[in-house]
Amino acid sequence: MTNTATNPRDIAVEIVHGFVDGDKGGNPAGVVLDADDLTEPDMLAIAASVGLSETAFVSQSASEGFKFDFFTPNRRIAHCGHATIAAFSHLDALNRIGNPETSKETIDGPRRIRMKAGAAYMEQLAPKYQKPTDWKEAGVSLEAVLASLGLEEGALDPTFPSVLVNTGNSFIVLAVKSGKQLASLKPDFAAISDISERLDLIGYYIFTTDQSATKRDATARMFAPRYAIEEEAATGMAAGPLACLLHDFGPNAKEIYDIEQGTFMTPASPSLIHVELETKGGKITSLMAGGQGKVMRSLTVTI
Repeated sequence: MTNTATNPRDIAVEIVHGFVDGDKGGNPAGVVLDADDLTEPDMLAIAASVGLSETAFVSQSASEGFKFDFFTPNRRIAHCGHATIAAFSHLDALNRIGNPETSKETIDGPRRIRMKAGAAYMEQLAPKYQKPTDWKEAGVSLEAVLASLGLEEGALDPTFPSVLVNTGNSFIVLAVKSGKQLASLKPDFAAISDISERLDLIGYYIFTTDQSATKRDATARMFAPRYAIEEEAATGMAAGPLACLLHDFGPNAKEIYDIEQGTFMTPASPSLIHVELETKGGKITSLMAGGQGKVMRSLTVTI
């Protein structure tokens, strides 16, 4: 139960940009520390008031370094990459992380966190892939997905399969041939939300490896209207699946990838997500996706 107007509380919220690129850009997240006595309705009300794609609530954990709860403006979400990076970067700046090898407790189980020179890296699981033929049971076709983006099948880069990838959260990941095609997407948010509901997705991650569009391994856009996020500037939980796709299906498999996001947003907010894959016998066993966070402003929310 949330607090009523007869007993209001002021909650301090830091707005921290996760995955900044050279101290600029990045994806803003709300960060609430010492959230131990906040209820789920409290957290949802705060996240709705903050109005950003995600807000992270950090409290004590009996089993891990910290307990994390994530909320979009309209619902709880199991994991959030940029909010994790934002929160741990902020905790590190406050000297509240004693061991650089730490962890977070979430509703979906524990995840490792590694700090490196102020950058935070979060663990994701080995990828699980579903092809379009697997989507039919949910009444979804690749043609419907392409239509929801205003794409023709000829725009797809044949190097990479069109797949649903899960490393902790599920995303449809599609490759287009050029930066021009990535820039000219026409998302139908109602259709994307319906497809995301049917397949239990966070959303879509559309990318290109076109080197005239980016100097990084890939540049991407992310749409998640099911979670009240039309488009966001950095999505660590989607960059992880993309790095897996680049490794498993790309022409030059490696274990470290730099993913750019936010360049094609309006307004642009360039972000950089660094992904380190952990492999055994050439097979991905887990991964760490990370980057830098920077506090941009503070606000107070009354509940």
